[in-house]
Amino acid sequence: MPARYVVVIGASAGGLEGLTRIVRDLEPRLHAAFFVVVHLPPAPPSRLALILGRATRCPTAAVAGREPIEAGRIYVAPANRHLVVEPGWVTASDAPTENRHRPSIDMLFRSAALAYLDRTIGVVLSGTLDDGTAGLRWIKRCDGCAIVQDPDEAPFAAMPSSAIANVEVDRVLPAGRIAAAIAEIVEAPATA
Repeated sequence: MPARYVVVIGASAGGLEGLTRIVRDLEPRLHAAFFVVVHLPPAPPSRLALILGRATRCPTAAVAGREPIEAGRIYVAPANRHLVVEPGWVTASDAPTENRHRPSIDMLFRSAALAYLDRTIGVVLSGTLDDGTAGLRWIKRCDGCAIVQDPDEAPFAAMPSSAIANVEVDRVLPAGRIAAAIAEIVEAPATA
């Protein structure tokens, strides 16, 4: 089934615990597809998809090439590859680094915002520096929703703090409440 919403999640240092909490509580029946970028060492293979797959009821896999987007699935950036979202498709790309990273949270967020506009939900979790801030600006520019992990809870507060300081975020939440917030947004009645 096609996804009505796309949920893009970015994390770096200290983000795995919060990310695992979020995917554990995701409902596979939601009309949303989920995309995950975590800053990891560039040498493949990454075990992130396997780790997240064990924590969730949603089918989870690293993106191998160009794949159709389906609701209820979690798409994970493979080691040293960006995730790029287009209408109905996601691609693993070896484009140059962006904001010092490949995969780049900003690239994922920007591509999703341009492809899905107001049906994009961006989530920034624990991490250092500021990857994700520029991407959240794109999501807000396209009338999407920005959620940020509470910096007081994040093991590394720089990424969430940067997002809060530079973007008009919609919600600042502990990781354990983010999945419920996503479900609330996706299940809200459409407005005309």
